[in-house]
Amino acid sequence: MSESTLHHLHGAASRRAGAPADSLVRRLTRMNLLVLSVTMLLTFALLATATWFVARTRQIQGAELSAQLLANSIAPMMVFADREAANGELAAFSRRSDLQQLQVQTLRGAVFAQWRAGGADTAAAALAAPPGMGTYAAVAAHTTTSANALEVWVPVRLKGELVGLLVLRESLQSLHRSVLLLSGIGALLIGAAIWIAARGLRVVQRRALAPLVELSDLAERVALEHDYGRRATVYRADEVGRLTERFNDMLKRIEIWQADLHQQLEQEQEAGQQFQQMAHQDSLTGLPNRLFFQGELQRSLALAAQTGELMALMFIDLDNFKTVNDLHGHEAGDAVLCEVARRMSGVLRARDVLCRLGGDEFALILPVLPDQAAAEQLALRLIEAVREPLHVGAILMPIGATVGLAFCPLDARDASSLLKASDQAMYAAKRAGKNTFRRVQHAQHD
Repeated sequence: MSESTLHHLHGAASRRAGAPADSLVRRLTRMNLLVLSVTMLLTFALLATATWFVARTRQIQGAELSAQLLANSIAPMMVFADREAANGELAAFSRRSDLQQLQVQTLRGAVFAQWRAGGADTAAAALAAPPGMGTYAAVAAHTTTSANALEVWVPVRLKGELVGLLVLRESLQSLHRSVLLLSGIGALLIGAAIWIAARGLRVVQRRALAPLVELSDLAERVALEHDYGRRATVYRADEVGRLTERFNDMLKRIEIWQADLHQQLEQEQEAGQQFQQMAHQDSLTGLPNRLFFQGELQRSLALAAQTGELMALMFIDLDNFKTVNDLHGHEAGDAVLCEVARRMSGVLRARDVLCRLGGDEFALILPVLPDQAAAEQLALRLIEAVREPLHVGAILMPIGATVGLAFCPLDARDASSLLKASDQAMYAAKRAGKNTFRRVQHAQHD
């Protein structure tokens, strides 16, 4: 897994953390409630339909039985043509609930006796026989139903001989109202059950999914904080528990990998700093070297051009250094270079930059000068510091310093011209007797 891949995963996790997330508990609760609700509603619909069908069948059977009993009771009255007794029998029978009409017809289809709910006129016309009744000779009990009522046609017989027909008409509205009432009560109960189930499911699923939710929260925190030392708690040895163990193993591996990577980066950074230091520092004197000098000079010139401030460059060459090397060896020469570098550094301003260009040559960058005299005074202090007695062991070293001085923008405006001007000024100082400084104007006059 590369560093760029990790950053990509971290960015994706941050985008997910900022977006609104749909809770797994809520999603599962909704799904379970949907399945539960559909199941309960289908069950309720089937039960309501079965209840209505059973109640309707029982009412039809009750109406047929009552009509048959009434037909047996009224048969003698038809034989003796006792209409008054027949009407009384019908009125006595009318106590049955939902009864709308009773009618007794002769074999010729005339109304023999009749009762109607609400005391309607008993002289109403005879009810028409339903299709399929057949002839009176082969007549049998017959029941018809409509949306709101049922009719039962029963033959009236006396000792097996057909003497007439009995028609019983009942309303089905009470049945419908009862079924609707039961349906309403059932719907309320189902609604209450679903509400209770929703609360229960949320609690149960929250507890059941708590380890998974905790694992998800931990993953978000790890992705946002990059803290791979966190670990999830394993609660049970189930699928979620095994997932948690694998997640912890992955965090451990990433933590080890990250520690190794950080260690490697620190080592590389340290090595890079050391290389950078080696590339820009003189190993003998500890001063910045020629490579650093070139870049620093460009930066100082750019700053001077931007601000309009006066700056200067000194080219410093040690006097008699070759003699020291030839007479006393390179070790003595190296000691002289280190001591000279220390002395010159001691008289500089904080912003001045002293560099060793190589051999016995040094360069001093003086940014932001108040005037030319400040640079000239510093050149004198440098020469004086180097000229002080310098011993290596017990031997006095005849070392001095010759300085060439050039200003920007007075003498030059670019690096090569300024370096050339200071070099010419240094040679003018050499010709003037060493242990002194000269400006580039002196070289031009020479």
